[in-house]
Amino acid sequence: MIEHPRRPTLVDVAEHAKVSLATVDRVFNRRPGVSARTVERVERALAKLGYRPDPAAVRLARGIHFNFCFVLPTGSNSFMSELAKQVEQSIAWLQDQNVTGELIRVDVFDPQVLAEALRGLVGRCHGVAVVALDHPVVRDAVDELVRSGIHVVTLVSDIPGSKRHRFIGIDNSAAGRTAATLMGRFIGPRTGKIGLIAGSLILRDHAERLFGFQQVIGSEFLALAPLPPLQGHDSARQCRLLAEKLLRDHKDLVGIYSIGAGNRGIADALVELGRAHDVVFIGHELTEFSRRYLIQGIMDAVINQDPGHEARSASRVLLAQCSGQQMIVDQERIRIDIFLRDNLP
Repeated sequence: MIEHPRRPTLVDVAEHAKVSLATVDRVFNRRPGVSARTVERVERALAKLGYRPDPAAVRLARGIHFNFCFVLPTGSNSFMSELAKQVEQSIAWLQDQNVTGELIRVDVFDPQVLAEALRGLVGRCHGVAVVALDHPVVRDAVDELVRSGIHVVTLVSDIPGSKRHRFIGIDNSAAGRTAATLMGRFIGPRTGKIGLIAGSLILRDHAERLFGFQQVIGSEFLALAPLPPLQGHDSARQCRLLAEKLLRDHKDLVGIYSIGAGNRGIADALVELGRAHDVVFIGHELTEFSRRYLIQGIMDAVINQDPGHEARSASRVLLAQCSGQQMIVDQERIRIDIFLRDNLP
């Protein structure tokens, strides 16, 4: 087991400089009453030991406490359930940073409900992470939060036209292009139609995935014809009904791209109608269900984003913004993962 070096404290600095802790505190905080020679000795000790204040300890000592709210969708979406689990773990970590976290579940498909929930957070918290809906009333609510002094990050789905401080999520246009490339290569020389099932096209992440997918199919796989996108509101039941209709109405259907959630319903429709192994099925997020479908050969590929990374990143970014700490940009970049049944973790 590798032992990491202990972070130097002001006590260590005092011992190294051979002065009292009170003297070190005066020098560090630029208070008067210390001779120039002693100031120099303490500053040399600070530099030699590489002392950096512990932000959490500083906040605790100064009585600084933050409240963060995480606004996630209601419903049984497996990915969002895992994201909620990861947020709860991040909230436990935030407690050690002198931060209180709260998880709120809201119907994000209803812009009025989401906007009202966001406005209700004014004066209640210092930072908000929200799975966003790109709608004017939601954008206005986010801007109201920012004007009131609250730091806001969008999570998974963005509102780029708002005053939010940062988006925590993957490049969804690139995710859609990746899905299209995989779809075209898996289908190969066959011709036919591709069914597109989104959750809602007013969710920015779904709209961007659709754009990226159509961009690549339309320029590189001209033998394939994407059908008009359908919206299943991330409901397994609705997505099953939509998939069944696609399969019955289009005998030349060669692929289905699931842009949002609802993969369970699509898989059930493919199996029920005997098309599980001749229709290429590509979707998003590695859950217990999509993992099973990959293993069974019902799904061909899953484009994934790490919910744990996103929950931790949202917590770190909000903490950095509220406390004025420096953020490590590369650490907060959310990558796109591609899973086949051969490389499942």
